[in-house]
Amino acid sequence: MLQAQDQSAEGSPALGSGVMAQPKGTVVLAYSGGLDTSCILVWLKEQGYDVIAYLANIGQKEDFEAARKKALALGAKKVFIEDISREFVEEFIWPAVQANALYEDRYLLGTALARPCIARGLVGIAQREGAQHVAHGATGKGNDQVRFELTCYALCPNIKVVAPWRMPEFYQRFPGRRELMDYAKTHGIPVPVTPQTPWSMDENLMHISYEAGILENPKNQAPPGLYTKTRDPATSPDTPDVLEIEFEQGVPVKVTNAGDGATHSSALELFVYLNDIAGKHGVGRIDIVENRFVGMKSRGIYETPAGTILYHAHLDIEAFTMDREVRRIKQGLSLKFSELVYNGFWHSPECEFLRQCIGRSQEAVVGTVRLSVFKGQVYILGRESPRSLYNEELVSMNVQGDYEPADATGFININSLRLKEYHRLQSKVTVKQDE
Repeated sequence: MLQAQDQSAEGSPALGSGVMAQPKGTVVLAYSGGLDTSCILVWLKEQGYDVIAYLANIGQKEDFEAARKKALALGAKKVFIEDISREFVEEFIWPAVQANALYEDRYLLGTALARPCIARGLVGIAQREGAQHVAHGATGKGNDQVRFELTCYALCPNIKVVAPWRMPEFYQRFPGRRELMDYAKTHGIPVPVTPQTPWSMDENLMHISYEAGILENPKNQAPPGLYTKTRDPATSPDTPDVLEIEFEQGVPVKVTNAGDGATHSSALELFVYLNDIAGKHGVGRIDIVENRFVGMKSRGIYETPAGTILYHAHLDIEAFTMDREVRRIKQGLSLKFSELVYNGFWHSPECEFLRQCIGRSQEAVVGTVRLSVFKGQVYILGRESPRSLYNEELVSMNVQGDYEPADATGFININSLRLKEYHRLQSKVTVKQDE
């Protein structure tokens, strides 16, 4: 759902904005309502742009009405607020669940998945409004600048991107937080006072990330009050929640709580419910150092409650229903998919190809996983599927079934041949070296 309001309905140019430059056309700004993008909004007006603010509701806790009023008061020509939470789940999170997407073995890609979804909305507004430019508040050192812009250029090759944090006239004027705060005060921009949280946060429906500030020293332990989506596992409930999650084509379609019988089947409701259950039990916290695409290591702390449950559940049902060799190939595809998503190539031809391949692999990933959520952990309790490749009789130690144990002798002999030859030849080389 898209909500729009222009300055004629409410708001006026920011006070103290000074003399404006020559007109440069219209720019659609990815606006959050925070200090950075509020200052960027006013600065863009100073440079001669007509600014349209675009706020994507992607599941973050935000007072969108207050942000809308703020953008108009600062001089935005129009403000668009778009709820893209459902699209985020169905078109971005679900493909990642199917892929078992995991960057560098730990990161579930919450921010990386959200950026192309937001950027798609940003470009859509630019095209609708006839804007020649889009702008964002991503820093010049991070991944998000790449993710935003690659999506924008893929979807609208002629779009022009204004990235203030890469423009010397901006970052030399605002080398630090203090200069931004001074600018905000001068231009009537409300300044948030949050000395108790000296780090940056970015939230969406899938996760919340924390970085910068005191967290830049990787030795510093996260303060107890940092986490907002999950409870401390030590103080979480002493009784687990047992859930049954049904999958079709590798996508969760229903969740049932075995305790109270609660069920959810729409994509958005299901995901929100899993966030609540996982958060209650402290599931989904990680503290990592990762490799940014731009070439540096960074420390990030993430909470991904529902995503963590679904990762474990999907991994289990996939192993139960997928052929071993197909799964081995699919695991390689998933690694590449995760890297492409992290680096911002969601709309690249190679990523689209991988999504199609992974989607094809999920046709038989059907069934129900039963699991327990307790004290920061997800425990798999059982699974069943009409497409299972598990043959209880074949694997049983008590029934011979359609299997001849004597055949294993030849199997072992053939597989040991390579090992015997390798070590025999290695022994010869060792003897010659000793002579």
